[in-house]
Amino acid sequence: MNSSITGKLDEEKVFKDPVHRYIHVRDELIWELIGTREFQRLRRIRQLGTTYITFHGAEHSRFNHSLGVYEITRRILDVFKGRPQWDDQDRLLTLAAALLHDIGHGPFSHAFEKIYGTDHEEWTRKIILGDTEVNSILKRVHPAFPQEVSEVIEKTHPNKLITSIISSQIDADRMDYLLRDAYYTGVSYGQFDIERILRVMRPMEEQVVIKQSGMHAVEDYIMSRYQMYWQVYFHPVSRSAEVIINQILKRVKALFKQGYAFKQEPRHFFSFFDEKVSLEDYLRLDESITLYYFQVWQEEDDRILRDLCVRFLNRKLFKYVEFHPNQWMKDWATLERRFREIGLDPDYYLIVDSSSDLPYDFYRPGEEEERLPIHLLLPNGKMKELSRESDVVEAISGKKRTDHKLYYPLDLLEDDSEHQEAKKEILHILHS
Repeated sequence: MNSSITGKLDEEKVFKDPVHRYIHVRDELIWELIGTREFQRLRRIRQLGTTYITFHGAEHSRFNHSLGVYEITRRILDVFKGRPQWDDQDRLLTLAAALLHDIGHGPFSHAFEKIYGTDHEEWTRKIILGDTEVNSILKRVHPAFPQEVSEVIEKTHPNKLITSIISSQIDADRMDYLLRDAYYTGVSYGQFDIERILRVMRPMEEQVVIKQSGMHAVEDYIMSRYQMYWQVYFHPVSRSAEVIINQILKRVKALFKQGYAFKQEPRHFFSFFDEKVSLEDYLRLDESITLYYFQVWQEEDDRILRDLCVRFLNRKLFKYVEFHPNQWMKDWATLERRFREIGLDPDYYLIVDSSSDLPYDFYRPGEEEERLPIHLLLPNGKMKELSRESDVVEAISGKKRTDHKLYYPLDLLEDDSEHQEAKKEILHILHS
């Protein structure tokens, strides 16, 4: 190892943090990674995408969150230090992976990925392994270190214990985003006793486990996660804003393919349209750039693009109704036809959005999204899967909840200027 990068700082660096009070940086490696252009870019990517449109305090960034995940991981490793199942030589690897786990996120991550086929996990790997400041710093530990960090984040590293600290059903990533997102959205759902959970975490060969005495703190954590998903992450108003972003990005791509002459050429998007995105192209695009284009596209001649950008920037969002796919089969063709009659393209103004979540699951090998369960460490040294000991967790274990909503521009349907018969039929179908 290169001692100049794996050593300690002459003086500890401290970030003041509203969630963890302080974030402590003692390692030269971590301090240098934080200072890279790739990591600093995360200041310009919101942690919660469009959620700030519903919860106005949710302006925090992936930079905030990544530091938080690092801090929780640092505290976990302090608990593990000296225990026979933990090798402290893996400390820097674990901390680096925790810090960099989200470095590949793009602007309005999930909306952007959906339209342009990008994958933040793939871009995380490219940033860590490519020609970047992050890569050059990691290689100073040893030449294979970037690959090791990437493998931990990708969950392919042979040391499953390290992976489980950062990515499992009770990990540093989830614990930070629940507490942080609850704080910035102003809700109480995401609160749980992290101090208690950290004290009762124990390293085992394959994963982190929880002492049985900490079971109730873990129950609280899982229920907090359940509530945050349905009250915050899947909030229907935030989803309406994300639907509109989806439609903006889809429309811009379609216009480019048609040879449309933009008043303001979206040159930052050209490589995404052509699906030939370089690492530099990706790193140059953040939410400040994206919002700039939304602003100037309000002046475009294309009516759809102009309207969608005005809606997003001025919070003139789509309304929604509950959507049950089987029940809507007979009405869908009528809705599409009537939308076209009144001059609205249903591809942009009649959108189904679905959300689903599985708050806790036991291990079912071979099934999609298989994941290790949380294990309790009993006083006799044996382990027991959490839902077999907890009635609270058993009640939701393995149960996937799915929600479908249909989004549409109510304001344009209530406009009484023309096409009254078609609009009345649309509203009747939507509200019946």
